[in-house]
Amino acid sequence: MTIVASGTTASADTPAGKGVGPLLRAWRERRRVSQLELASRADSSARHISFVETGRSRPSEEMVLRLAEHLDVPVRERNSLLLAAGYAPRYPETPLDDPALGALREGLERLIRCYEPYPALVVDARYDVVAANQGITMLLDGVPESLLQPPLNAMRLTLHPDGMAPRIRNLGEWRGHLLAQMERQIALHRSEALRKLYEEVAAYPVPEAADDGDEPAGSVPYFALPMRIEHAGRVLSFVSSISTFNTPMDVTVSELAIETFLPADPATAKYLHTLGR
Repeated sequence: MTIVASGTTASADTPAGKGVGPLLRAWRERRRVSQLELASRADSSARHISFVETGRSRPSEEMVLRLAEHLDVPVRERNSLLLAAGYAPRYPETPLDDPALGALREGLERLIRCYEPYPALVVDARYDVVAANQGITMLLDGVPESLLQPPLNAMRLTLHPDGMAPRIRNLGEWRGHLLAQMERQIALHRSEALRKLYEEVAAYPVPEAADDGDEPAGSVPYFALPMRIEHAGRVLSFVSSISTFNTPMDVTVSELAIETFLPADPATAKYLHTLGR
């Protein structure tokens, strides 16, 4: 289990040659916030917001960051806003294998290792896997080597017809959940790389045999949508949870997410602990 440094995810969508005003207006409209509402949140005036958006007024560095905060602009895009306004980027983008992030890497590895025998992994903004524990390795049994070449991508591994998809018993539901998750990320980050990945995995054919939709007799009530996947002749059920870092000050760290899979029924938990022993 090793942290793998992923490539940078430069924003391919930032309109070239645009000033900060049009960019801020685009983010405001994307968030469906009026100039008056944004002014109220940022302790400004609708008139000043209008002047900034039309280029009649140059916002201060503090104002750019304040507006970006209230518009929930991703850290990477905040740097783009600052550059467009004529200021230096505020947030560094430190490679994950840089010694400065050594403590972070060690902490992530320890976290997902301690989660065993349950599956856990760490992905970047493009869903490339940067770390995974033995529980994830167990779920990848039977996946061909062609899909296991780095960089591993969680969405490809899950939805590719040669990947985990044929073994996911409720593939229709789980696929819909993953695609909706990607759509929300695209709306938040404006990432062309993520959009291309979405178009790729959404076009994968769905193995009909995998999606039976049948619940086992006497099944327990689920508290969240489970992923029901075959492994070694039995069906395991998992619900997933995604965690990110609070108030990240680095672009790389801001785009990391930890996904953990919790057994959704007692039989799955018992089986995993048996494997762990």
